[in-house]
Amino acid sequence: MTCDTMMTEHWNPPQLRTVPSRFPVSPLAVAAQDGRLANFLAYWRKVRQGLNVPFRADIDPRGFEPVLGNSFVAERIAPGLARLRIAGNHLTELIGTEVRGMPLSALIDPAQRDVFSHHLVRLFDEPAMVRLSLYSAAGFGAPALTGQILILPLRSDLGDISRALGCLVTTGNPGRGPRSFEIIHTQITPIEGAAAVKASGPHPVGSQEHTTSCFAERKGGHLKLIKG
Repeated sequence: MTCDTMMTEHWNPPQLRTVPSRFPVSPLAVAAQDGRLANFLAYWRKVRQGLNVPFRADIDPRGFEPVLGNSFVAERIAPGLARLRIAGNHLTELIGTEVRGMPLSALIDPAQRDVFSHHLVRLFDEPAMVRLSLYSAAGFGAPALTGQILILPLRSDLGDISRALGCLVTTGNPGRGPRSFEIIHTQITPIEGAAAVKASGPHPVGSQEHTTSCFAERKGGHLKLIKG
């Protein structure tokens, strides 16, 4: 069985059978979220070379333009801790303020941040892809939200696995921020063979990650798409 085949099998959405009944989850909403994340994952798999983990500078947002506003790039700054480098407008809506430089865990309910930190350790160290089903309860000016986040490892220009490409899709009106999410289902899929593949040295673009990649930054760190 190939690595890609294994990941396809793990993509089957199990959360409809495992979500506790106290979380109202619409099957139609989950199906729509699955479709958007499946296309996002398909792009990441496309830019892989064999069993390797893609370089950050190889990511071209034209490959996942429909979910560009839901996407982000994070940087590992310590074991279990990653900060947002650039992010789409949807994350800004959810947090209610500029997200650049904030920890990725700001999206997660404080009571579950230690668990989320463990997931990030696995993402970068194994490496693995992390997929979480999420729920944000209703509050003043904030309707209930369901969502899913998919986080995929990337290599920096130096070849270490210290970047992550992610996508957060939600169903419902974001309402008044900040919003934080409970984790209601976790799916960790180790990327077999990737850790054993050693980078052959710095990526050809070297230190030009911020200037040559099609992932460019608007003022405030938002993602934009460069045409052409």
